Amino acid sequence: MVSRAERTQFAGWWWTVDRWLLAVFAIVSMLGVIFLMAASPAVAERLGRPTFFFVDHQVMLLVPAAILMVATSFLTPRDIRRAALIVYVGGMVLVVCTLFFAVEIQGAKRWLWGIQPSEFVKPAFEVVAAWAFSEGAKRRDVPANILAMLLLPVTIVPLILEPDFGQTMLITLVWAVLFFMAGLHWFWVGGIGGVGALGVLIAYRFDDHIHARIQQFLYPNTATKSGLLDRFQIDTGHDAMVSGGWLGLGPGEGVVKRYLPDAHTDMIPSVIVEEFGFVALIVVVLLFGFIVLRGLYLSSKNEDPFCRFAIAGLTLQFGIQSAINIAVNLQLMPAKGMTLPFISYGGSSLLSLGLSAGFLIALTRRRPRSEIHSGISAHGGNV
Repeated sequence: MVSRAERTQFAGWWWTVDRWLLAVFAIVSMLGVIFLMAASPAVAERLGRPTFFFVDHQVMLLVPAAILMVATSFLTPRDIRRAALIVYVGGMVLVVCTLFFAVEIQGAKRWLWGIQPSEFVKPAFEVVAAWAFSEGAKRRDVPANILAMLLLPVTIVPLILEPDFGQTMLITLVWAVLFFMAGLHWFWVGGIGGVGALGVLIAYRFDDHIHARIQQFLYPNTATKSGLLDRFQIDTGHDAMVSGGWLGLGPGEGVVKRYLPDAHTDMIPSVIVEEFGFVALIVVVLLFGFIVLRGLYLSSKNEDPFCRFAIAGLTLQFGIQSAINIAVNLQLMPAKGMTLPFISYGGSSLLSLGLSAGFLIALTRRRPRSEIHSGISAHGGNV
């Protein structure tokens, strides 16, 4: 047990960190391994891999993700701004490189050397945008709000070109909330919303990939009969949920999951329902709901504008991403290619989520105001 009398960095971290958030992140990660044990063996066998190939890899990746989360949570707000700026610039360079050098997979260029750079851009963007908005709120003589407004198109245009409309939607929604929190005029909010709607219409009209996804969602029967679109994955996920019902068929007893192509990634909520029931999915929703409510509560209590904005942005990332993933599985939204945080299989996703959680835990630590602004630990030294 760590004593309050200890003056070590770890003791200072332990008694200032929000242990509720830390505990929920750990619970969700452990549930992810359990659910992946149910969802991934059939996929692994189809691909000629060992039965627990994806489970083993997920556990191996959880170790560096946890280390990254804890290490990042020791940083001061000043250090977080610097780290986020470095990650953002590096991530955007790699995103641009994917447009020229990545191999196209399922109609999109998102992967470079086994890495999905856009995953790391997300948390970095949220922190950098919060930084810009907070500077604009504190110093009206600094054109930080203009920089924050330019930051959005600079970030999402390369993502649209990949195309990756799931990440684009997530980043835009988080940015819009930060925009609103910064107290900018409703005229701009409405104008940006209109531009976003126009962008969706243009993408629907001229991008075959997006047109197909939306058509598949709006006119499922027509799309299936015409042979224009493949609804196999969405329909199979729906069948899995119907098969599971409220209480599920039991661990390892799922049948429909054997035919679900992305059972271990985007469609894992369908497998959760088939084997563990809607009750289990509701538990997952409540856990993410707790993260959102806890994060927004801590954001509202923070007096520093940067910390307040960044906490809200990072919190909403977890909430919006999980909501999009579950909504797609429930056929409430067109397919987006969005993972369920800490539960879906994916190296880039897991590591970037570890970074996001680390940023969030660091910014929600109970610190003296002098430490927030100076970047010096209250226990003597940089953290």
